Amino acid sequence: MTEEPSRNDTPTQTKATANAEVRAAEAAAIRRRWITLGEILAVIAVLISGLTLWNSWSERSATEARTNADARQSSARAASLVLLATSSGDHELLLKPVSADQSVQSQTMTFPTALGVAAAETTGEPRIEAAWFEDALKTARNHARLPDDSRGDERLPIAISTRFLVDGEPHEDMAIYDVGYSISGRWLSGHKVALRGLSFVSHVKGSHAQTKLDARWKAVLASKRGAAGT
Repeated sequence: MTEEPSRNDTPTQTKATANAEVRAAEAAAIRRRWITLGEILAVIAVLISGLTLWNSWSERSATEARTNADARQSSARAASLVLLATSSGDHELLLKPVSADQSVQSQTMTFPTALGVAAAETTGEPRIEAAWFEDALKTARNHARLPDDSRGDERLPIAISTRFLVDGEPHEDMAIYDVGYSISGRWLSGHKVALRGLSFVSHVKGSHAQTKLDARWKAVLASKRGAAGT
């Protein structure tokens, strides 16, 4: 009598156990899927974060490179001096840098050796004065048999060594310029030299400045004599 129910309950229990195992397996599979998805999302998040960091670093590096390049170009432009001249009467030219960032401290003006004129120095007031070379220039023109009166603007090459500041940093520049002038008058009443302006020729190294200056002066004289003979 007691063994009958036990035999009847076995299939039911077996089925229930099987169902439970199936559900457990499905639950485990679901958990595995969620774990796998979570891992994928985590990897994607890491990749996105890495790309964001790389992009930020790349942009920052590019910005720094552009900034440094601009700074170098600005520094190079600031350190390259070009002078402009304004007239302060017939006998003086006032000089100033093209760049407002440059501040001239002192200058040395060197003249062609043939003129026999000593170098002129300025401090804090960049300028060119006709009195520094006027008499020697008249003598040189006379020896070269050039006309008493200008047919246009004449040229006297000079070398200018300039000490100047850029953002508080000292720099030095050496360049050859042509001083534009005119000459007029007669021998009895005397000749007058009037300064007209300044024209940049080229930057030069200090050790080569005098040689190039003398060569340019000879070339100027030769061209003037050739023009006078035509």
